[in-house]
Amino acid sequence: MSSDRQAAEDPEAAAAPPPRGGAFLLAQLGAHAAGRFGERVGEFGLTPPDVGLLRMIAVEPGRSQRSLAADLGVVPSRVVALIDNLEQKGLVERRRSAEDRRHHELYVSEGGRRALERVREAAAVHEDDLFAALDEDERVRLTELLGRIAAQQGLTAGVHPGYRNLPKRPGGR
Repeated sequence: MSSDRQAAEDPEAAAAPPPRGGAFLLAQLGAHAAGRFGERVGEFGLTPPDVGLLRMIAVEPGRSQRSLAADLGVVPSRVVALIDNLEQKGLVERRRSAEDRRHHELYVSEGGRRALERVREAAAVHEDDLFAALDEDERVRLTELLGRIAAQQGLTAGVHPGYRNLPKRPGGR
């Protein structure tokens, strides 16, 4: 249906301009960027949450599942299920803590390191595609501004808030 025909059939449709606010644009671009990133890492058999967890473990090798849960804002049992998935894919290793045998330390495996390298390359292409309309100075400025907004909103640097809303994996975990 053309927009002229819509306006003739529904006068309200012509009067309502598309959303123009910055918050809407951020949501629109965020959904678009997340979807495209998911497609890119999906080619490696990964999901964006998998990538985020791998990155967090790679940045702090030996961290505990409990510390991941705290950073992600989820219950520890949820992290167990997420790590089980990465371990089954051969991307993460759990090792008993030498200091407290009741706890496990998390490490990225060799396969996980290779996967992260592929993801880094895909992420660079993704960012270049997403910001192709901007020159280098504009990209830097936009990143700075978005960082300020994220900090003001109390978001944890480097942690996607979507972990709190991930569906449970099959099997009840």
